[in-house]
Amino acid sequence: MGTEKKAAVEVQETQTEQTAVQVQAPVAYCGPTIKGIAPQYTVFVDGLPDKLKEKGCNIPEDKRFVGLDAYKQLIDSGVDVVIIATPPVFRPVHFQYAVEKGKHCFLEKPICVDPVGYRTIMATAKQAQAKNLCVVTGTQRHHQRNYVESYKKIMEGAIGEITGGVVYWNQSMLWFRERQKDWNDCEYMIKDWVNWKWLSGDHIVEQHVHNIDVFTWFSGLKPVKAVGFGSRQRRITGDQYDNFSIDFTMENGIHLHSMCRQIDGCATNVSEFIQGTKGSWNSAEMEIKDNAGNVIWKYDGEAEKNAHTQTNPYVLEHVNWVNCIRGGKPIEQASETAVANMAAIMGRESAYTGAETTWDAMTASPLDYTPKDLNLGKMDMSGFTVPVPGKPRDEKKK
Repeated sequence: MGTEKKAAVEVQETQTEQTAVQVQAPVAYCGPTIKGIAPQYTVFVDGLPDKLKEKGCNIPEDKRFVGLDAYKQLIDSGVDVVIIATPPVFRPVHFQYAVEKGKHCFLEKPICVDPVGYRTIMATAKQAQAKNLCVVTGTQRHHQRNYVESYKKIMEGAIGEITGGVVYWNQSMLWFRERQKDWNDCEYMIKDWVNWKWLSGDHIVEQHVHNIDVFTWFSGLKPVKAVGFGSRQRRITGDQYDNFSIDFTMENGIHLHSMCRQIDGCATNVSEFIQGTKGSWNSAEMEIKDNAGNVIWKYDGEAEKNAHTQTNPYVLEHVNWVNCIRGGKPIEQASETAVANMAAIMGRESAYTGAETTWDAMTASPLDYTPKDLNLGKMDMSGFTVPVPGKPRDEKKK
């Protein structure tokens, strides 16, 4: 049985649309006004308020919290809603506390980096539903009109029954920060968080989850097992891979191939392809073809621009969230996003170990990426190593 297919989010607009501010810190909203920030280090507090001030958001000094427990101080400071955009490893516990306090949440993806975090997310999502809260995740394709309309067409049977797919996020190297002399261990890793597997979950989880999510969303299926590989060829800092290739077996037996890479000078592709019994859909062209290769539907992007003043999905995801809150229409996207997130974790762990991973084993796994000695100072760096799958060759078998 497939997971329950969720209706596409109705993309709306308001007269007060504002550009979403992307930051690496929990940010609390009161209506459209940012009221406080809570990063781990003062460097973010020192620089962020000036950037926000340029956009008309003045953050009082007493709403600039710092430290590993800063999120609690912020959530307890009288805010209405919370944006959780800290490095991904922290998001499950921040989400948990926010929901305990009855706050509406925007939860950036990925929403977890390991099975322990996954279970926290799933339990918290149930609490959010029980409290009639509005929880939207940073899977902006769910709010992007060309994806929403594509989803509707596929649900109407335009490509028949889904028989498989391929999803890609192949791009150049992401940003990185080399260590400075005055940075302690934790400070260095958090400032360079997108390159450390405990903080980001690796790029298959942190970035490629977008594409995996499209397939799990459109198909309504979760993977039952994953086999894959990856490596580190060009990454400069951290302990992550820079390429993955994963074969997922979905719960009805069809396959999804997942491919992602962050290496300069290579072919790029960020898209999704889904094959059905009657035809196929691809997001690169936003079109549907029959099995003879004829285009039978294509999304009209120009018509969208003419009909709507706002087309940026990074804005629309926040517009829809605020509209749900103001309209008293509870929404909970975390549990759906968690399916794609866990799929990415399964693929990563298969590549890291060389083993086949399964949904049942991974969702029950005690694997926890949070360092045991986590603190805002010196840490044991010996455990942060690049994974090597398999085992050394047995010299006796030569």
